[in-house]
Amino acid sequence: MMGHSHAVSGALLFAATAPFVPPLMGMHLTPADVLMGTVLCAGAALLPDLDHHDGTIANFLGPVSKLLCRFVSWVSGGHRHATHSLLFVALMGAGSWAGITFLGRNFTIGLTFFLLAMAIRALRLHPPGDGPTAWITQIGLAALGTFGMLKWLPNAPGWLPYAVALGTLAHLLGDCLTKQGSPLLWPHKERYEIVLIKRTGNDMETKILVPVMTVATFALLLWSTAISPTVLG
Repeated sequence: MMGHSHAVSGALLFAATAPFVPPLMGMHLTPADVLMGTVLCAGAALLPDLDHHDGTIANFLGPVSKLLCRFVSWVSGGHRHATHSLLFVALMGAGSWAGITFLGRNFTIGLTFFLLAMAIRALRLHPPGDGPTAWITQIGLAALGTFGMLKWLPNAPGWLPYAVALGTLAHLLGDCLTKQGSPLLWPHKERYEIVLIKRTGNDMETKILVPVMTVATFALLLWSTAISPTVLG
């Protein structure tokens, strides 16, 4: 799947689960939490492609991010290996929790900025292309968005590690719909797939799945934050 599709799937998964799963974990989300979590989960859905030298996340900061992705690819065994596993999902969630818990608000702000920048990139909310204009605009919008969120963002939002783990999981599930699938139980090498998308960027992905997920996300957000906010508990 393309980065845009992964981001939309992350947003959908957070919007769909926000009224139900976080309360089971002792977290009670406000409408503002749900809106912020949906956007940040969209950004987190790009994280497994840290192993892809030319994916959306590799073009995040030009040569810097490309070098980082090449390093992660080398360490993890190549594209769609370690970073496309449930172990990676757990590490991302646990790492986010540890950073928020032990490093405090500065980590929360940094993580928010990073995920927001990736969401802006993947959702194409910046000028087209991979040049300086695109990523400078992206960074500027992410900085403005992070600054705006500070009014509502707690020092240690319990839902943020959940959003990170859920976005990462959304990416894996999306890749399971394509050829080659994902090695969910890595280091076990078996790949799991139910091929609905035979070629990245085909009509099934861009004209059916993405529009359906987009409409569903907006509908769920409208329901849980405006029409019936009491569902958030």
